Amino acid sequence: MNYVQTVTRLFEIKLGASDGEIGRVNDFYFDDQAWAVRYLVADTGSWMPGRLVLISPHALGTLYQGGRILFVNLTRAEIENSPLIESHKPVSRQYEEEYHRYYGWPFYWQGDQLWGVSAFPIPSAASRRSPSKQSTARAEREAGDPHLRSTKAIIWYHIQATDEVFGHVTNFVLDDKDRTIRQVVMDTGHLLQGKRVMISPRQIKQLVWAESKVYVDLTKEAVLGSPVFDPAAFGIREHDPRIFAN
Repeated sequence: MNYVQTVTRLFEIKLGASDGEIGRVNDFYFDDQAWAVRYLVADTGSWMPGRLVLISPHALGTLYQGGRILFVNLTRAEIENSPLIESHKPVSRQYEEEYHRYYGWPFYWQGDQLWGVSAFPIPSAASRRSPSKQSTARAEREAGDPHLRSTKAIIWYHIQATDEVFGHVTNFVLDDKDRTIRQVVMDTGHLLQGKRVMISPRQIKQLVWAESKVYVDLTKEAVLGSPVFDPAAFGIREHDPRIFAN
């Protein structure tokens, strides 16, 4: 069985490159079609003030020092020279193509598996390989928002069941091997007093940014009858504020 953990438990965890600390986890961008986390968003803090950088799961290692530091299989220079993102704009397919070309990682949107040519992100250092002309041309044709969503933005979205609006999203359960979101955690009450349950992303029809809603293909009664989210199962204290991070 794969190891799983909650996304919010990773918020603010330190990031360590192969030659020093590079900042902290700020957010995760996931693909709302495959429900795979495509990028970790790193806040570089005082190292590169005011700059956020994307880190692909291809570069992510393991947690160490009691889960306080997440290893990144890159150097500080590689991260410093990586393509810049504009945090106030959606990540475009052109940017992703440039980013993957810089590091030499395969394009996850090409191929018939979750990560393009593989079912899992490849845990290796950047190879700096250039993509083929064919893959570059395809990336240019598919310009625009490739369905990437911020986990922090989705947290606090209201639940739109087939018969009622209630509660809100509060967390995500992440598979540590293939980096997919296995469960979406929802608080079924008001404020922080409700019952927290988990539903599969397959039961979500769409995420609507303009309405701040998650549309689920379930009745309110069915959502309430979903498996209960137990924070202790993921190493989270009941009153850990990261459960409700936004």
